[in-house]
Order: sequence, then C-alpha cells, then structure tokens
Amino acid sequence: MTGEITIAPSILSADFAKLGEEIRAIDEAGCDWVHVDVMDGHFVPNITIGPDVVAAIRPHTNKPLDVHLMISPCEPYLEAFAKAGSDIITIHAEAGAHLDRSLQVIRGLGRKCGVALNPSTPESAIEYVIDKVDLVLVMTVNPGFGGQAFIGEMCDKVKRVRAMIGSRPIDLEVDGGIGPATAGAVAQAGANVLVAGSAAFKGGQYAENISAIRASAERIIAA
Repeated sequence: MTGEITIAPSILSADFAKLGEEIRAIDEAGCDWVHVDVMDGHFVPNITIGPDVVAAIRPHTNKPLDVHLMISPCEPYLEAFAKAGSDIITIHAEAGAHLDRSLQVIRGLGRKCGVALNPSTPESAIEYVIDKVDLVLVMTVNPGFGGQAFIGEMCDKVKRVRAMIGSRPIDLEVDGGIGPATAGAVAQAGANVLVAGSAAFKGGQYAENISAIRASAERIIAA
C-alpha cells in the first residue's frame, strides 16, 4: 500500500457488448486497477460473469485485475479465477465456512487476497485474519447491483478498519456509490483504493471521470 489514491473502475457499469473495448478505454484513460464484480444470484441478487470472461478480458489490459467474488461458497472457484488471470481475489467474510483457509488457498495460488465487509458486517469479522490479507474492502452499498446510493455511515467503519490496519501494508478499498461527491469523504476516512462504476463510465468520458474522482480524493488528503 502507498499513500496514493488508486482508482479502480468497475466493469459492472461497462457496455458488456464491447467489454474489451471498454477495458482498453479505461486503461488508456488512466485507471490504476480494473475492478471485476462477480455475482452468483445466490450470495447476492444478481448474476454477472465467471472465470471464462475474466480470462477473455485479461489480454486487454496490463493493469491489475481486482476480482471481487460475491459468491458463496467461494472456495471451489478460487483456482479457476486465479488461472483466469486475476491479480487480486477478494472474498466476503461470510462466503465460506472457513475464511482463514480460503485466504490461504488464494495466497497459495500466487494471488493477493482480500476480504470484503458488507454494510452490516462488523470489522471484528476480520480481526483474526488481518495479518493474512493484502486488502480489506468496505462495501459502501449493499452488494448486488450498480448505481446504488452511498451509505454515509460506512465512513465511520472505514476509519475503524484503517485503525485496525495500522502500519500494515494493506490496501483499504471502498466500493459503492463512489464518485467525485463522495471520494473525498472516504479518502479522509482512510480509504486508498476507490472503486467507481457509474461515475467512471458515465457518458463515455472516461479520462475526465477518473480524473475528477481522483482529484476529489486527493484534494481532501492534501488539505
């Protein structure tokens, strides 16, 4: 983790009919990571993509693929997503019976591992695995759909997770309702990785959108 802000556009808001083109566009527009939301219609009320699509988009960018698995159980699919080209695999604290073991599996596959916390999931859920993760994802909306309104109360959770992380080299990511109007608040609370869906892809103005989100976050940090 560094003190810099990382912008990770979520392809959930991309045009799936031209996904490769959309990924190349956000790459050229200055994104830092590409966030890939995987939903199973079971853990969350939506179905998106699987490892074959991750493998298909891998050649379109050299940026890290930040793969967020909103699936349960997650463990049977970890190897497939690793082989597909994921750089970071994030699972939910509730997505399997043995969180510690699942994180060990991801690390054993040579990938960075993360844990996601839903709005109602307390940060205590990761207390005993904090030294085994590379990333903590605080959901700032309930998972399952793009375009939801930001839950402002999650800024307090971000602060508590940042305190829990301390000096550990762990990225603190936020996902949900992130745009220029909310980027400053989450950055001030301690987040350094900002996932943006609608706000990044809006109007096809990729570079302008990414720059606006980054500027909003960096302006607060510099103040």
